[in-house]
Amino acid sequence: MQTTTAAAPPSSCSSSAGALLPFSTTKSPPLLLGRSSLPKFGRQWSATTRRSLFLSQYSHSHPHSLPRSAATLSRSTKRDPSPFPFTASTHTSSSSSSAGTTAATAASSIPDSGGGGGAEGDERAASAPVVGTLQLGALLALWYLFNIYFNIYNKQVLKVFPYPITITTFQLAVGTVLILFMWGAKLYRRPVVSYSKLVAILPLAIIHTFGNLFTNMSLGKVAVSFTHTIKALEPFFTIVLSALFLGELPTVWVLASLVPIVGGVALASFTEASFNWIGFWSAMASNLANQSRNVLSKKVMGKKEESLDNINLFSIITIMSLFLTIPVMLLAEGIKFTPSYMHSAGLNLREIFTRSLLAGLCFHAYQQLSYMILERVSPVTHSVANCVKRVVVIVTSVLFFKTPVSPLNSLGTGVALAGVFLYSRVKRIKTKFV
Repeated sequence: MQTTTAAAPPSSCSSSAGALLPFSTTKSPPLLLGRSSLPKFGRQWSATTRRSLFLSQYSHSHPHSLPRSAATLSRSTKRDPSPFPFTASTHTSSSSSSAGTTAATAASSIPDSGGGGGAEGDERAASAPVVGTLQLGALLALWYLFNIYFNIYNKQVLKVFPYPITITTFQLAVGTVLILFMWGAKLYRRPVVSYSKLVAILPLAIIHTFGNLFTNMSLGKVAVSFTHTIKALEPFFTIVLSALFLGELPTVWVLASLVPIVGGVALASFTEASFNWIGFWSAMASNLANQSRNVLSKKVMGKKEESLDNINLFSIITIMSLFLTIPVMLLAEGIKFTPSYMHSAGLNLREIFTRSLLAGLCFHAYQQLSYMILERVSPVTHSVANCVKRVVVIVTSVLFFKTPVSPLNSLGTGVALAGVFLYSRVKRIKTKFV
């Protein structure tokens, strides 16, 4: 083959089988690179190049009909009009060899029959939503399960050991041990908390402590199903507190959804066999405390605690709540969780301790799962799931404890829960009516 000493910029090329590739503009005539005019390596390189150039030109008129890898190759060809330079010069053989290797590598990424790696990627992309849905379903099932067992074990302990402050302190202690273990084992990132952050979190910890304490007081006085029926009034307190402290005025549709909630709770309260004023007002105070914590977290933590995620914020609140309840327990109830007191009261220390421990583990587990689910779904979806969870807890507690329920009581509970579901739905469309 002749050796040329100068090469000019490449010209355009056709898409025929014997493609006219970029050539030298010296005295040598243009080389028509047919299959028979090249040696074996040249024929292989020419076939690869012709295929790449064909895809480049074909993509101008059919940009959406190529496979993904082919379209990518054609786009890269458009950016560089001459990605595979070729001349008849012998001193450029090394660059021709490397260019041929590049062309062969690029062309090998083009699927011959539209399958291969692209199909596998599509299958993985299609299976990703399925895996995510299964994981979310598992988290929801565990959330419901731990909540059910917490209410059962907690009620069993409070029926024979009527010291809600001691039980609350024990549950917070169990949660604190779990949190410290997670941080120490690096199962979850330990946050860096400054003094100013602790000061900002302190009001939330105080309200959180009262919320758990009043819940246990209610569970010790009335049936589990009735406590959770009263706690269906949480949306009412959310609306009132948000309007007072955040200036968020509800729409007419949101206010209308409160009618069945309030009416259902009232009907269930009038027909509740285990009705007790202490239990009723304790559940109401628990609603007020829990919703105050949520509203206050939006107002106070929105600017100062951006570095804390929900799980770490809950963990810090749990630890601070433990230190807040210990002196209250000592002053109000004394030290009751001892073998001598249990024996004098005719109680089985092992049974009380085991069920209290299980209740504490379940309490912390379902709280953590609640935040994990909230990170995966929208607040509205989480609210609907929480409503369904309350229904499941009420039904299972009635069946487990064989709580007597009248038809009117069932109707009131059902109406209240339906109102909660309606409230969670109209919150999604409230912006359309503001």
